[in-house]
Amino acid sequence: MRETTRGTGAVRAAHEGILRRQSARESAARTYARALPIVPVRARGLTIEGADGRRYLDCLSGAGTLALGHNHPVVLEAIRNVLDSGAPLHVLDLATPVKDAFTTELFGTLPPGFADRARVQFCGPAGTDAVEAALKLVRAATGRSGILAFTGAYHGMTAGALQASGGATDVRVTRLPFPQDYRCPFGVGGDRGAELAARWTESLLDDDKSGVTLPAGMILEPVQGEGGVNPAPDAWMRRMRQITETRSIPLIADEVQTGVGRTGRFWAVEHSGVIPDVMVLSKAIGGSLPLAVVVYRDDLDVWRPGAHAGTFRGNQLAMAAGTATLRYVRENGLAERAAALGTRMLAELRSLAAEFGCVGDVRGRGLMIGLELVDPESAPAPALPLSPTDDPGGAGPRPAAPALAAAVQQECLRRGLIVELGGRHASVVRLLPPLTISDEQTSAVLDRLADAVAAVARGPVIS
Repeated sequence: MRETTRGTGAVRAAHEGILRRQSARESAARTYARALPIVPVRARGLTIEGADGRRYLDCLSGAGTLALGHNHPVVLEAIRNVLDSGAPLHVLDLATPVKDAFTTELFGTLPPGFADRARVQFCGPAGTDAVEAALKLVRAATGRSGILAFTGAYHGMTAGALQASGGATDVRVTRLPFPQDYRCPFGVGGDRGAELAARWTESLLDDDKSGVTLPAGMILEPVQGEGGVNPAPDAWMRRMRQITETRSIPLIADEVQTGVGRTGRFWAVEHSGVIPDVMVLSKAIGGSLPLAVVVYRDDLDVWRPGAHAGTFRGNQLAMAAGTATLRYVRENGLAERAAALGTRMLAELRSLAAEFGCVGDVRGRGLMIGLELVDPESAPAPALPLSPTDDPGGAGPRPAAPALAAAVQQECLRRGLIVELGGRHASVVRLLPPLTISDEQTSAVLDRLADAVAAVARGPVIS
């Protein structure tokens, strides 16, 4: 017993030492490490084992990067095959069999009608660089400079991507309302709220006194992730496509987090049938390794050689892992699996919202799910009538409760469940499990999350 205790103590001391050194050495900009003080040492599928011996169900999945979970066999095999083949690991933008296999598989998954005229630009290894490339592309193709983006958006951390994101303060981007049911900017939600958002967009573009000149492009997320898991209504997406197409404005779909089956279709734009002019892809397309590309309509390909370059455009291991991931998701119907599991999870979580007043809203698409935590003691904002002749609306949303959301995240961690926070005021608990999650694991995730919400709802929260 003494040896066991001594061994456990040594393991915990090593674990705490690593965390202490991280805190002392790494920048104040670190994020996940603050809320999730764990030291992963092994991982497989949904499960992570920490240096302290604890096991966790990982519903963060590398912020959506791990479509197949940790260390999936097909991904490991693809990486080993490249390593064992003697192929070069770094080739800039030269053609290789590995790259050719990746682009062939990628083009085979693209929405019908898009791949036939598509070109691909390999970017630096992060999604934010692909966003930069997309913005540069449409500006070069149109000769215009302005960009249309949406409230609540998140497109990355470099200068241009930040300008198009919802938290920007010094921007050259026109900000448009993104439709939401729970926190509708017009106070009505539903189809009416989406219609008002579309009309506002048309008004800005067609009013010569709006101060908004014809832009180079519009960028949007089919489901806003960091903005709080807000799915764009399909009809509204089609309106945005119509608005941009009739005014010759390239439409950029940011599928960095929504792609590769995450929302229940291989690409989230497929829910609405919209074919964008440009798609920005990263995260899951690299099969857990860094990879980012822009795919776009061939008539936009006006770049001169070197117009967007980068040393790490040719990550052979990521392309091999990405090819294996794309093929596995396609051949095993994991997008359809995500749709079915997402429907089940949303239904069960909505019953949780009916039980606990601190859960203001449950929303999502496929395996991209969010629970917004609110202050159950505060009075809800009044909903607005749809027209002057209508009766006043019912109750609107309650104030966001970031302290409650943080408490739920910590209670989840105590129960061995890793979740992310996002949305306005970081009040949305987010679930991004791998597409390979089993029925039994889904039940375990739901049970642990329900327990965590119940614990927070019934006990005091120290902010």
